Amino acid sequence: MKAHRNKWVSADHAHAWHPFTDQEIWEGEDPVVISRGEGSWLFDVEGRRYLDANSSIWTNIHGHCHPDLVAAIQEQAAKLCHSSYLGLANDRASELAEKLCSFFPKTLERCFFSDDGSTALEVAFKMSLQWRQQNGQGEKTGIIAFENAYHGDTLGAASVGGVSRFIKGYAEAGLQVYRVATFDDLLALPQVVIESASAVVIEPLIQGVNQMRTWPSGMLAKLRAWSLENGIHLILDEVMTGFGRTGAMFACQKEEVIPDFLCLAKGLTGGTMPLAATLTTEEIYEGFKGADRTFYYGHSYTGNALGCAVALASLEVFEKEDTLAEVERKGAYLEGELRKRSYVKAIRRVGLIIGFDIDGCGQDFCLKLRKRGVLTRPILNTIVIMPPLSITDDEIHFLLTELPR
Repeated sequence: MKAHRNKWVSADHAHAWHPFTDQEIWEGEDPVVISRGEGSWLFDVEGRRYLDANSSIWTNIHGHCHPDLVAAIQEQAAKLCHSSYLGLANDRASELAEKLCSFFPKTLERCFFSDDGSTALEVAFKMSLQWRQQNGQGEKTGIIAFENAYHGDTLGAASVGGVSRFIKGYAEAGLQVYRVATFDDLLALPQVVIESASAVVIEPLIQGVNQMRTWPSGMLAKLRAWSLENGIHLILDEVMTGFGRTGAMFACQKEEVIPDFLCLAKGLTGGTMPLAATLTTEEIYEGFKGADRTFYYGHSYTGNALGCAVALASLEVFEKEDTLAEVERKGAYLEGELRKRSYVKAIRRVGLIIGFDIDGCGQDFCLKLRKRGVLTRPILNTIVIMPPLSITDDEIHFLLTELPR
């Protein structure tokens, strides 16, 4: 196994290019090589196990290799993995679109599939802007976004984001964006900005890449009222917060808000494969009917049957295992225990999304955790804990035991 491992590491260093990674440093590292997963655990090629404390970058919901999800993939793969969604339908995509829209009856009635969180946001931005252009509101060309937001890495999504290190060199090449820091800043925008805005976009309840910063309680509901009053589309980026992370299936449900566009990805397939969806209203959909109104946007794997099948299975597991029932209890317990540790300077939590600040280097802290069998990644000096929702009390105890006292 050692020889195989060395071969894999050599191939990686010689040919692979990792995301968000300083490759010069990476080429001198001896990386962990993951080979399998089971429940909340990942295992490397030498058999060491690690608690997946950030759900493999916030994607895994029910644990790795959940038998129901594996069975759904195997069953579907034996019938159909993918066929074009351009001019054709497939049974799994039809069922998943219906299921997702059923969470928002008579409001969000249309579902557009894409591949990941960035493209789910791209769909929303482009739909909003094109709808304005072909429905007598062509002057509305701007997007209002919040400082330090993160909405993905494709060109349009990156240009809307507010984290400087991710938009360097891209911001001016993308969409027309007006940024605000708070809801009060929004209220103070010049009338000309409001009149020229097509949409406002936000990560509801909590910003992820902005060191897990939470929004004030009730702010989302006020934002919805403001957007309706001013005729501005509300786009909710629930790529991170969707599928139970906050204790509700979707974060917007905690403030009884229904947006014009709801962007979903990450947990949609339970953490098994890429798939994204953008839900929108019948009004938006109707504005694309007719000659020269087609939404010319799509991906080769849009609505792929394999991804849709496992997404349906994941939603069934939510019901079968009553997944949401324990999210708040687990999150509150973790928060309470973390507050007892002297090195924790501040904690921000919504459901099982937790960020806590430390003095010192977050990367060094996480490398030490990795040696103790816990995997997560920092955001600057903020340590993120976002385990699969299925994490057990014993696994939470292991996590707390391995964290410094």
